Amino acid sequence: MTTTAASSSHHLSPAFPGRAPWGTANKLRAWQQGAIDRYVETQPRDFLAVATPGAGKTTFALTLASYLLHNHLIQQITVVAPTEHLKKQWAEAAARIGIKLDPEYSAGPVSREYHGVAVTYAGVGVRPMLHRNRCESRKTLVILDEIHHAGDSKSWGEACLEAFEPATRRLALTGTPFRSDTNPIPFVTYEEGNDGIRRSSADYTYGYGNALADGVVRPVIFLSYSGNMRWRTKAGDEIAARLGEPMTRDAIGQAWRTALAPTGDWIPNVLRAADQRLTEVRKGIPDAGALVIATDQDSARAYAKLIKEITGHKATVVLSDEAAASKKIEEFTDSDDRWMVAVRMVSEGVDVPRLAVGVYATTISTPLFFAQAVGRFVRSRRRGETASVFVPTIPMLLEFANEMEVERDHVLDKPKKDGGDEDIYAEEDKLLAEAEREQDEDTGDEEQLPFEALESDAVFDRVLYDGAEFGMQAHPGSEEEQDYLGIPGLLEPDQVQMLLQKRQARQIAHSRKKPDEEADLLELPAERRPIVTHKQLLELRKQLNTLVAAYNHQSGKPHGVIHNELRRVCGGPPSAEATAGQLGERIKKIQEWATRMR
Repeated sequence: MTTTAASSSHHLSPAFPGRAPWGTANKLRAWQQGAIDRYVETQPRDFLAVATPGAGKTTFALTLASYLLHNHLIQQITVVAPTEHLKKQWAEAAARIGIKLDPEYSAGPVSREYHGVAVTYAGVGVRPMLHRNRCESRKTLVILDEIHHAGDSKSWGEACLEAFEPATRRLALTGTPFRSDTNPIPFVTYEEGNDGIRRSSADYTYGYGNALADGVVRPVIFLSYSGNMRWRTKAGDEIAARLGEPMTRDAIGQAWRTALAPTGDWIPNVLRAADQRLTEVRKGIPDAGALVIATDQDSARAYAKLIKEITGHKATVVLSDEAAASKKIEEFTDSDDRWMVAVRMVSEGVDVPRLAVGVYATTISTPLFFAQAVGRFVRSRRRGETASVFVPTIPMLLEFANEMEVERDHVLDKPKKDGGDEDIYAEEDKLLAEAEREQDEDTGDEEQLPFEALESDAVFDRVLYDGAEFGMQAHPGSEEEQDYLGIPGLLEPDQVQMLLQKRQARQIAHSRKKPDEEADLLELPAERRPIVTHKQLLELRKQLNTLVAAYNHQSGKPHGVIHNELRRVCGGPPSAEATAGQLGERIKKIQEWATRMR
């Protein structure tokens, strides 16, 4: 790379443009300028920038790379991205400001026409010494995109350390620095808090709340759908439950899988509602697109078939192991097609700015994945755009949705439970296993049968927006549901809030006019229908087991016999799979039995 090439690449002034109002063309956003100012002032070797998905991390990083090249602080660039598609996207973005990156690089010397290369974390994992040698031979800036992926596996983290330890400068980027494990992320600084726990420390943070206030990202309306599910467990038991009811982790997972099964009625109804929402959004955003994030390839193909039946339009299906995946995403980005279905390919980093409606049709339940998935819909192109994401009424998803504006750091020293498995259910599972081993009923033989989703239906449950909940339950296709699906796609955030409040007030007034016998759904506004937490469910189980133990002393009957009698009288599955309502019935019944014996 020649000095001339480096200079010509820097068409942006080394002084950088001044702070720009939202939407000003060819200007840096205020946060990008602020982050660059901090970097230029401190000239650090390592710099971690945390910016919410859609905020423009790529523009910030490439502008900074251009500055470093122009001032001869580096001689070459290596961009490390999570996927093959993203490394090509980086190369294309770099080319637009005169920086040439080779996205096809695999080994050997880099052509002199390039300023550097774009590779994947997996590629670095295979050949770390190749990249180390490149860093040692020339002054190198390494841009680590979505650096939390370097903690995905021990080998990736070790490879990144080995490959880029000699780098002159390292710029780490992420939209979601938090992880659900305690794997340290390379080149990230961890600082110990007053509680003795080390947390990741960013050099510059630009969260969703700030980006929303600046108009850089769209506000998100979450539309949650409940419904009745029925499935057959591996033990052969038929279980029925309603999404949103408090259940064990296994029961939640099975009800969730049942809802997403393409053979039931839940997913077709939600897809139909999402398509209606897309039609409304397109009145203000003519090229708006929709994305279904599916669990697996079979489901993705089945959803695409349903979309064709519902809308009459073919959906683009993107599968990560397809050679043409990147091309399909590019074609969809440049078209005005309505629907795309993907497994994981579009969950992180892939930039399709026209996506405005999403369906979260996957059982992945980590806050990191959820935030990255929602991040696909929040990139704002002009003021007033809103994003709409359809989710099943699963307590943890609703919690994630309500905490969209919460900034999180990666915690390195989480309290470990049961062999170090950091799991919000660990204490519950341990207590349940102990209770069932010593006290509970015999649950039968080892599980032999495959899980089978039997039937599902859908019910509009609530709207979540800006940490608040709105709406009353309504059947698909009802006037009440249409009220929420018909919210305009171009509104200021305060207008969204006002409209939702008006819609709910109208629903409540309408419901009061109906005779009680016509109220076949829960006639309560969303904020008065709190989801029972797993902690509360655990307390109910502990209360039941305490009462069973007391009744054991009173009656002399074994714990297992008492549990079996309760199950026979009250109905329902073993207590490990029972809902809060079923546990409550058993608690009332055993209290009644105890009173009779006095």
